[in-house]
Amino acid sequence: MSKLVTRNSIFDNFFDEMAPSFLMRPLHGEALPNASQIKIDVSEKDDAFHVNAEIPGVAKEDIDLSITGDIVSISAEIAQKDEQKDGDKVLRSERYFGSVSRSFQLPSKIKVDAADASYENGILKLVLPKETSSERKKLEIK
Repeated sequence: MSKLVTRNSIFDNFFDEMAPSFLMRPLHGEALPNASQIKIDVSEKDDAFHVNAEIPGVAKEDIDLSITGDIVSISAEIAQKDEQKDGDKVLRSERYFGSVSRSFQLPSKIKVDAADASYENGILKLVLPKETSSERKKLEIK
């Protein structure tokens, strides 16, 4: 019986040497979202697209939104700070900084001048009017 391997000896050492922080999570909560974790809902009406993007834990000033033709790009700088104090003595302090971004293409071009964006409770709401001018010009052949 003394030759049995306990589950804490070989496997723990193997994973500790391979990637010591692979299975660890931050103490202050969830890690930064990656691009696939910025969930979006897109709905289309006759004259506009309506987009809801979840970007929780981010200040409105740290969100960057750009629209080029039919491409919408959302990026955010995330700074999570967690500090626990006992009087004047800091017991633990953690900081987590990074950025996330996501781009997606809509079926038609956007009228950028008429677009509207608002951010409340971690949800970025966009109203993106469709570009309706299909300027067609007959060219004279010379």
